[in-house]
Amino acid sequence: MTIYEKLLSIQNELKVPKNQRNNFGNYNFRSCEDILEEVKPICQKNNVVITVSDEIKQIGERYYVEATASLIDIETSEKIVNKASAREEDSKKGMDASQVTGASSSYARKYALNGLLAIDDNKDADTDEFAKQQQNKGTNKPITKKESIKTISVPQQKRLFALANNRNDVVKNVITRYKYDKTEQIKVSDYDQICTEIEAEINM
Repeated sequence: MTIYEKLLSIQNELKVPKNQRNNFGNYNFRSCEDILEEVKPICQKNNVVITVSDEIKQIGERYYVEATASLIDIETSEKIVNKASAREEDSKKGMDASQVTGASSSYARKYALNGLLAIDDNKDADTDEFAKQQQNKGTNKPITKKESIKTISVPQQKRLFALANNRNDVVKNVITRYKYDKTEQIKVSDYDQICTEIEAEINM
């Protein structure tokens, strides 16, 4: 079998149940650790290994953690890689530098593995895609430029707390960095990035 045939076999066999539970948001989700636990025995059967590594990159004045998930054929040394990045904050209240990097690394690694193994999280309750589907449910009305500068809706506010699994301190720390005192003040233009940073911080 070629390495691509082996990857196809792994993708078809791999099932990663959402064993993690967010009781506040009332949904299940999977973590990076869940993915690795399920894929390792399948890799062994196919004589391949998966490795995940990180690299810090500077783009402009911002730092990013770029994670690389690699599938390596131990019979031929052929390799397939997929990368994902997460922006590293300059600082986070209550976190030292290593914790800031760790949070970004955890987020980037999960999505590097998702891409490599064809795991689609778009319909999960903790994703931006799900929130957009819920927000647009029952209407095909397009978003206008005027609407795009409005503050977020009540369901979007609730999602912020669901992401943090009832840890209000995480939400407060993140929105404070964006100069907001309350979630209802958050602008739509900042919403997606704030959700991303909350998810990265709680998955560190």
